[in-house]
Amino acid sequence: MGRLTPALDKSPARIAAMFDGIAGRYDFLNHLLSAGLDVRWRAKAIRALQLSADARIVDLCTGTADFAVAAAAAAPRARIVGVDFAGSMLRIGAAKLRRRGISDRATLVRADAMAIPVRDGWADAATIGFGIRNVSDPGAALDELARVLKPGGGLAILELGEPIVPVARGLYNWYFRSVLPRLGRAVSHHESAYSYLPQSVGTFPRPAEFAATISSHGFSHVRAVPLSLGIVYLYIAMRR
Repeated sequence: MGRLTPALDKSPARIAAMFDGIAGRYDFLNHLLSAGLDVRWRAKAIRALQLSADARIVDLCTGTADFAVAAAAAAPRARIVGVDFAGSMLRIGAAKLRRRGISDRATLVRADAMAIPVRDGWADAATIGFGIRNVSDPGAALDELARVLKPGGGLAILELGEPIVPVARGLYNWYFRSVLPRLGRAVSHHESAYSYLPQSVGTFPRPAEFAATISSHGFSHVRAVPLSLGIVYLYIAMRR
């Protein structure tokens, strides 16, 4: 994808309001637009962390808490703190945790990704699902994750990319830029959220560049793993 798109307004208030506006259809659209692959992507990220049964986990940009749910399933005695700044998303996530009977192990907190309300070195692992590109200063969020993780703690980030194979890349980019915004707008009834999506992906650093950014903010053993031909990248790292 090109990187000539002008800088987007990612002020916390604007992004939080946008996600609040689509909260009611967010899960449905995630599953629809990914053809259900989002569940497999999160499962692969959780497996890569090799969580202990009683791990402490921070799920940053938790949204409706799907990553937190996946972590709780993998680590039956885990303590999970999900952080997001969109109140409507968190309300849906909290209801999801209650339905699954895990609200005693998973707590959702409304806060900014650049100021995580967790003490230094509390977490054994951290996750972010398709949220780091929405943070106005990803480096500041990575610094915060390095602060709350124990040395040796694992980090798993899922983020959108583009297919590695040229033919697939062309088809995907046509769908992503032309079809997806219209479909998202029709289902969510939000005028801009699903136009913002391809724009935000288009301005996000390429995998090697973002992996280097992760490395420069307190992490080592950083890997960028393409999933589903590169539609999504899984970034795995260890807190130094």
